[in-house]
Amino acid sequence: MVQIPKPPAPEPPAPRSVPTSADVARLAGVSRATVSYVLNNTSAVRISEPTRRRVHDAARELGYVPHAAARSLRAGHSRTVLMPAPSFPAGPLYSRFLSELQGALGRLDYTVVQYGTVGPHDDEAARAWAELRPVAVLVPGSGLGPRGVEVLKRSGARAVVTLGPEAVEGAHALLMDHETVGHTAARHLHDRGRRAIGVVVPAEEGLEVFSAPRLAGARRAVRDTDATVTELPLAYEERDAARLAARWRSLGLDAVFAYNDEYAMLLMRAMQDEGLGIPGDAAVIGADDLMLGRLLRPRLSTVHLELPSGRDLAALVDRAVHDPGAAPERHKVLGAAVVHRESS
Repeated sequence: MVQIPKPPAPEPPAPRSVPTSADVARLAGVSRATVSYVLNNTSAVRISEPTRRRVHDAARELGYVPHAAARSLRAGHSRTVLMPAPSFPAGPLYSRFLSELQGALGRLDYTVVQYGTVGPHDDEAARAWAELRPVAVLVPGSGLGPRGVEVLKRSGARAVVTLGPEAVEGAHALLMDHETVGHTAARHLHDRGRRAIGVVVPAEEGLEVFSAPRLAGARRAVRDTDATVTELPLAYEERDAARLAARWRSLGLDAVFAYNDEYAMLLMRAMQDEGLGIPGDAAVIGADDLMLGRLLRPRLSTVHLELPSGRDLAALVDRAVHDPGAAPERHKVLGAAVVHRESS
């Protein structure tokens, strides 16, 4: 038997060398210092526009990307802003706010990194965040304590900012008073002549940080009046909404603050399927002022929320990074105003 020799195995491709700033400098015909000035957006040195274009063109042609760690060493700190993902389901309003904030930080030459919620929580989570050596950390919700703030600062974080109902010692705080949202909604229903008001409390885990103060605010709004507030647990699913709508008449309620527009739309559809008139049998109001609420029939009344602008929060982060010893700032940032439409 004649054995046919196997062809030689192909040679593995030679690893491509990683382009360096020296390669960019040679291709652009400039010094390495000029490459550094251009790609790091250094404003202290004036570089002509044609030279800047040559450097950027050369970097794109070579596929050169500046080394973040090296840039951090030169600056004395990183340019990474860590944003732990919220532990609660993020709705359209919050997602829009985060997108605006990320864009504003990017324009200030920060790199925004989102950190997943799986794993340790509260102050233990701060140790995991600190391992990434961010220059700033923006913490949504509650849970971070003074010890966690200290861990982050000792690891090099110059700014720790919390977004929640309470300030944390050592951190800048954007204070969001969700009790005002519930108070505003219930006061509107009361002023429209409603006296038996239901308040939806989502069954989904993580939303209690918002729903509990909204319920408390609604109760405060009708205190010392002839009106009552009834808590209505509701999961965000059609079957649960249908069950609540089916027993609506037995509850004796004439209005509902449905936590937000999404739960309001879910419940309102179920109530209409049950033959209930809106607002005749029940006035309905949500919160967040989503566009979809304006497309319903009847159009959905809502509480319009004013969140801080991404630009203002980015400016706060930048101030804190440049002056880490400054006293923590405290800002109340959640405004609430009723947008009255046909459903209430």
